[in-house]
Amino acid sequence: VVVVHGRRTAIGRAKRGGFKDTTPDELLSAVMTAVLQDVRLRPEALGDICVGNVLQPGAGALIARVAQFLSVETMSLRSGNNPGDISSSMMENSKARDCLIPMGITSENVAEKFGISRKKQDAFALASQQKAAKAQQMGLFKAEIVPVKTTVLDNEGNQKTITVHQDEGVRPSTTLEGLAKLKPAFKENGSTTAGNASQVSDGAAAVLLAKRSKATQLGLPILGVLRSFAVVGVPPDVMGIGPAYAIPVAVQKAGLTLNDIDIYEINEAFASQAVYCIEKLGIPMEKVNPLGGAIALGHPLGCTGARQVVTLLNELKRRGKRAYGVVSMCIGTGMGAAAVFEYPGN
Repeated sequence: VVVVHGRRTAIGRAKRGGFKDTTPDELLSAVMTAVLQDVRLRPEALGDICVGNVLQPGAGALIARVAQFLSVETMSLRSGNNPGDISSSMMENSKARDCLIPMGITSENVAEKFGISRKKQDAFALASQQKAAKAQQMGLFKAEIVPVKTTVLDNEGNQKTITVHQDEGVRPSTTLEGLAKLKPAFKENGSTTAGNASQVSDGAAAVLLAKRSKATQLGLPILGVLRSFAVVGVPPDVMGIGPAYAIPVAVQKAGLTLNDIDIYEINEAFASQAVYCIEKLGIPMEKVNPLGGAIALGHPLGCTGARQVVTLLNELKRRGKRAYGVVSMCIGTGMGAAAVFEYPGN
């Protein structure tokens, strides 16, 4: 399986940014259209479309994972009728019950359990902002971002047409002193703040995959090769540690070692869990998120994995040599996912 091409929108600040009044289908159609136009592929040539959208109104994001713990299925009580319903058996099962723990508290759990200090978290957040600011200033995201023309409403309800072409969450003026002044966001005397956690964001990304034989037959470019992927389960109350367990499995399946990987795109859901995973695996910090991550760029939940693939392969392409990259994420309710990609070289 090869990656033919990928594009993304800029990432807007949720509820107050350029995409606050733009629907998910509009965002997705913009990137899908751009991908097809870039490689001159007719829509009817597509075989399947898989879309991730985590916080869609009316949908429950927990059902599959909870059912795994409970081994329960019902078609009588559809989640769409009342997504707030929780079963009594779910509350009796400790792992299933832990799936309800708010993400911010899982970050605090990781920090406390594994000794990730506030100082370390803030230093990591600062680095993310600095890397993203430098990349934005150098225009390194331009090749991957599709400018989107949309309408936005002001406080008086007036409509204005704008074009969103740049990530809105990057803060070049971030300092350690400023980060240190922020109050804990989720727990009294905690260490997770608005500055060292991912931003709540709007955005979309699309990645076009094909069998190598089909890509060759259609004369399509090859941006990268999918070498392996893995999904693992971890305790839901420390869900952020997922990448530390998924990455070694995916890398081993690809016949590689951790040292063989040139770039690790590890989602920065929270600095606590990102730092833990990096330290646990012994990855050199310079190999991680070289253009910044979700703390600076933002984290539109269902989009981020595809966004990471687009950013990773474009960066490997810029470097020009044959190289390997990993994309990995923690997943709420206690999972980790990782994939290994190879850039074949210019």
